[in-house]
Amino acid sequence: MPAPTPTPSGARWLASARCGTDFDVISAPGLFGRRVLEQLWSAGPGRGPVAAYRGRLLLFAAPGTAARLPALLRWEEWSRGTRLIPPLLCHGVGDVVTVPEGTTAADGHWLVAPESRHPWLPGPEVLLWACVRAAREGAGWGREEAIFADDRRGANVYDVSRRR
Repeated sequence: MPAPTPTPSGARWLASARCGTDFDVISAPGLFGRRVLEQLWSAGPGRGPVAAYRGRLLLFAAPGTAARLPALLRWEEWSRGTRLIPPLLCHGVGDVVTVPEGTTAADGHWLVAPESRHPWLPGPEVLLWACVRAAREGAGWGREEAIFADDRRGANVYDVSRRR
């Protein structure tokens, strides 16, 4: 399936919008970014613009997200004593971000092209929890995390569901 191209109103928004004023961009490594995107689409209220560029996913976010998200991620990882979320590049006020043109390019393409002058842009809290859930799934937590809410992952736990 060909990559979507921005609609006329979305293209006008993108051409007139400025990074840090109208949107921020969170750049995530490809695989982790796709996991975050799955979390946003399954649990989130909308689908904002997303581009793939040189092996990374560019998630368009609400203004101010680039400044707030790194602190929220540090707090979450510190409180859990883990380092599961890969470094994210957060672009905001004063930053310049290269985005794909309307057609598929060798370096990048749109996964979700801007469709309107007012696209849904997730804020820092929405992206924080999408990152946390994506990291936990990628680390194989899931069921164990739900059972041991008091963080006993170091205990000897035996999976007896496969025994017959």
